[in-house]
Amino acid sequence: MGVKPKPQVSIAPEPRRVSILGSTGSVGTNTVDLLERNPDSYLVEALTANANTSLLADQARKLNARFVAVADPEHYQALKDELSGCDIEIAAGPEAIVEAARRDSDILMASIVGAAGLKPTLEAVRRGAVVGLANKECLVTAGEIFVKEVTRNGANLIPVDSEHSAIYQVFDFENFERVDRIILTASGGPFRTFSTDEMESVTPKQALAHPNWDMGAKISIDSATMMNKGLELIEAFHLFPVSESMIEILVHPQSVIHSMVDYIDGSVLAQLGSPDMRTPIAYALAWPDRMSAPAPKLALEEIATLSFEKPDEDRFPALRLAREALRQGGSAPTLLNAANEIAVSRFLAGKIGFLDIARIVEATLERIESGPLTNLDDVAEADRCARDFASNFA
Repeated sequence: MGVKPKPQVSIAPEPRRVSILGSTGSVGTNTVDLLERNPDSYLVEALTANANTSLLADQARKLNARFVAVADPEHYQALKDELSGCDIEIAAGPEAIVEAARRDSDILMASIVGAAGLKPTLEAVRRGAVVGLANKECLVTAGEIFVKEVTRNGANLIPVDSEHSAIYQVFDFENFERVDRIILTASGGPFRTFSTDEMESVTPKQALAHPNWDMGAKISIDSATMMNKGLELIEAFHLFPVSESMIEILVHPQSVIHSMVDYIDGSVLAQLGSPDMRTPIAYALAWPDRMSAPAPKLALEEIATLSFEKPDEDRFPALRLAREALRQGGSAPTLLNAANEIAVSRFLAGKIGFLDIARIVEATLERIESGPLTNLDDVAEADRCARDFASNFA
């Protein structure tokens, strides 16, 4: 059973200092939008990106960031040229991303996609920061290690995924034994009504066209396979004091109810809102308070109908694979995530078919034995083994 430590409210007075890991991605750019709208409430300490130096430099100038870093060292000179004449510290390489997380900020928005976000996010946790967690892979690949560090260092972990943010807002941490189950909602993605035969021939362009949310490429593909919901299942297990059997997934195509908590007296508490990532990001930035956000106001009378259905694990085997990995424990979720990252990249490159993504993940879990994870070296080794196998899978 995963246990989310009781939130410890110790918040710096405004203006609060913010760092964003992955500021040029979907969550990052939405965070920047909110910061630009609230210049008197936040100061920006650090911004990072993988390679998009043009956008990173533009953000740094607008927000008057003190430190910027690009993960790919080959883009250092381009970033330096973009920021010529600005009094901003510039660095490059993986360790520069870790340094950005290590720098003094009250809030760190962890929005690097994939396992690459684990090490720098842990640095922020270890200095006791408020961490807005948009990188689900931190908990998927190293959940027990990560949660122990949160507890040990008195950090506050505020989930930014819309589903986990919804649960966080209506979950009674003081009396968690009164919770019967938590229900993660899923849009079902662009292929919710497709047959398996129809999914055999879908293209990356089709898979990237999410019906409700504007997300990055990797997350969009994960939504199409429903692996995104499988990863969120594992993440929820580590975020909240519930057992695996208490976590359910329900397809809700309108994406209005973002998730629910079912209590033992029959009450079901839900958080609703329009499908706009700025709502959960705003909650994390302002926590434990709230701030104004420009998300469209929810008009239930216009939506009129909210529908729900059970997910089909035969057509979307990623859900089954994620739950099996969680039940197995140890390095199994790490293997699942790494194989999925490789398979998604191969699909986007046109090297494999859409349904091959889940096939590669399942083959990796069957071929590589799960083992215990005691430190980040164990995590890195499991991640490497899975990536090597998935990359060479025919």
